[in-house]
Amino acid sequence: MGTGRALVLQKRQVLVFTVLLGLSQASTESLRYSVAEETEIGSFVTNLARDLRLGVAELSSRDARIVSDDNKNHLLLNLLTGDMLLSERLDREELCGSTQLCVLPFQVVLENPLQFYRAELHVRDINDHSPTFLDREIMIKISESTTVGATFLIENAQDLDIGSNSLQDYSISPSSHFSVKIHDSGDGKIYPELVLDRPLDHEEESELRLTLTALDGGSPPRSGTTLVLIKVLDINDNAPEFAQSFYEVQVPEDTPVGSSIMAISAKDLDMGNYGKVSYSFLHASEDIRKNFEINPTSGEVNLRSLLDFEVIQSYSVNIQATDGGGLSAKCTLLVKVLDINDNAPEVTISSLTKTIPENASETLVALFSVRDQDSGDNGRVLCSIQDDLPFILKPTFKNFFTLLSEKALDRESKDEYNITLIVTDLGTPRLTTQHTITVQISDINDNAPAFTQTSYTLFVHENNSPALHIGTISATDSDSGSNAHITYSLLPPNDPQLALTSLISINAENGQLFALRALDYESLQAFEFPVGATDQGSPALSSQALVRVLVLDDNDNAPFVLYPLQNASAPCTELLPRAAEPGYLITKVVAVDRDSGQNAWLSFQLLKATEPGLFSVWAHNGEVRTTRMLSERDATKHRLLLLAKDNGEPPRSASVTLHVLVVDGFSQAYLPLPEVARDPELEEDSLTLYLVVSLASVSSFFLLSVLLFVGVRLCRRVRAASLGSCSVPEGHFPEHLMDITHTGTLSQSYQYEVCLTGGTGTNEFKFLKPVIPSLQLQDPGSNMQEKENFRNSLGFNIQ
Repeated sequence: MGTGRALVLQKRQVLVFTVLLGLSQASTESLRYSVAEETEIGSFVTNLARDLRLGVAELSSRDARIVSDDNKNHLLLNLLTGDMLLSERLDREELCGSTQLCVLPFQVVLENPLQFYRAELHVRDINDHSPTFLDREIMIKISESTTVGATFLIENAQDLDIGSNSLQDYSISPSSHFSVKIHDSGDGKIYPELVLDRPLDHEEESELRLTLTALDGGSPPRSGTTLVLIKVLDINDNAPEFAQSFYEVQVPEDTPVGSSIMAISAKDLDMGNYGKVSYSFLHASEDIRKNFEINPTSGEVNLRSLLDFEVIQSYSVNIQATDGGGLSAKCTLLVKVLDINDNAPEVTISSLTKTIPENASETLVALFSVRDQDSGDNGRVLCSIQDDLPFILKPTFKNFFTLLSEKALDRESKDEYNITLIVTDLGTPRLTTQHTITVQISDINDNAPAFTQTSYTLFVHENNSPALHIGTISATDSDSGSNAHITYSLLPPNDPQLALTSLISINAENGQLFALRALDYESLQAFEFPVGATDQGSPALSSQALVRVLVLDDNDNAPFVLYPLQNASAPCTELLPRAAEPGYLITKVVAVDRDSGQNAWLSFQLLKATEPGLFSVWAHNGEVRTTRMLSERDATKHRLLLLAKDNGEPPRSASVTLHVLVVDGFSQAYLPLPEVARDPELEEDSLTLYLVVSLASVSSFFLLSVLLFVGVRLCRRVRAASLGSCSVPEGHFPEHLMDITHTGTLSQSYQYEVCLTGGTGTNEFKFLKPVIPSLQLQDPGSNMQEKENFRNSLGFNIQ
């Protein structure tokens, strides 16, 4: 398992060397520039376009950038001119300390195609620091027995500048006893030594005060001074002696503050005060004094602050042992700082593409560099990403890596990737840094809209209000943005005779369907049409679905009575023999309803009658029959009000008035009824006329047979004179009549009339046509279309 994982890591870390060979070769030579420290911000350094042999426009189009190794922006690139300028004031001492050569490495990065140039900026030193002594006063104890020519070490001055600007010389104020001598240590530093030119006399002068001046080599030179206090002591003829002149110790950089790192000791053969030795640092720099301290009595060197290998790797500490008589000796302690793995790797992103299209492969996502400030294995790093991502890492040069997409992606499966750059060093213990890059996958229009149903069935009641919302279609698109913005439309129906645009409209944004006008079930029961859903991608994609609209019937048509026909001027009269048995069929009410279903189921009722208990009507077939035998007391004329009602909600009805004439026999002659003027336009309706003629013929044959039987008796009756007109008086029922059922909804009244003709020798029936006032045409000269509409309005199915 370990070997397999190592192979996987090796494959991820080293990929396609030949692809990046040209890039690495293009940047093998470094560009070098120089600038003096403390130069003003915005100062001109060079023209990169000229140095790289590129045009200024090419720098801008290829998104040229400057990437510093220390992640600080020391330089600024002007893409309009190609000039590289200083973006901050540089302090050489802050950047490089005492290092002689101060170099700031950086890279010039070009994209499209990706190209790198390595470069260095040399920061030149200027004389901006004066020599300084760490102690404002130096005290030296010298025995009066000291021989002429003896030398005494003095604390040196510190100068942060380098080269000729650094410390070059020392001088001392004029003195008859002392002069100053320059001592070269061989490491480029000079130290002052005080030389005794004339013997001292403690009794003559116990103290001497001299001014020591340090000079650098700048132009103009800078200087610093300190006071040297010399105390003349009595004779002390033995100086302290160290066991060895050089000590070395290794201290890990994580050693706790206060720890003892070394104990230094010196011996003095003198007795008393001259044999007491005290320890101190000699020529100690500010860094040494900040990090170390020495016990003046025991000589134990302790750690004053935490060490940092990445800042200073070693310290050379000079230790001086001085006895009570002023004699001293020195030794050197070399403190080597041991590196521990205390710095995690650092990741610097130089270029980042946050959004890539879903159909792109081998796309550059990020360019980044990694570094570790530790040394050895602690500073060596490995870089990887998660194994389950469609991205790969490719190394370039000097710890630079590129992150690429491995293949074309699918935004609908996953629209965002969080890529974690995992950088681990090889130290003990290993330290790891993780940096997460979020990459958004941009959408392309690769998905057509999809309807939630392949077909929709919508229901709408007839007589709907215009602009009624009858339903909604819906489609979804798994793309995003404009690629997922759907518009809906009506497509041409399969039936070319269907005027779809006058019936239905659709809201293009939300798919809501509206009926443009009131629908009529009797004219149109159902229709279907296709609808389309189109996205706004480029190119646009679309899909279709089928919509079927079913018109539901409402009870909007009242029953229409075909027989008995109703005529306002000539009411219908049926003959009833006085000898008729109970259940005798007088007539049958025939009615139709244009609606369908239960809205067309008809029932019949008897609303009013002059003799409530004499007549009845069958509810299902409309037959009007007698319920008992006639008596002599029964009237000869009866008026019946019948109701035909459908089963709708709410129910609709039509009423019909029927006159019944009681006769003793069929031998009596009856006077003819006056002719009712016929409407010439109604005669054109052949279907209605034939129906009326058929019904009248049936009734005529029936009445003729009855009249042949009772005609003689009727003619002999005195009442015959009152029957000169066969019209039954119109108007309201007499007050002694009663309503035998509930009152229905009467939409219109029809009358059908049967009369006997007068005269001798002949008895026959004469049928008058129905008079329907509500259907009379107002304009006799109207066009043929209006006549056709009138015919259609009377064409019902008989229930």
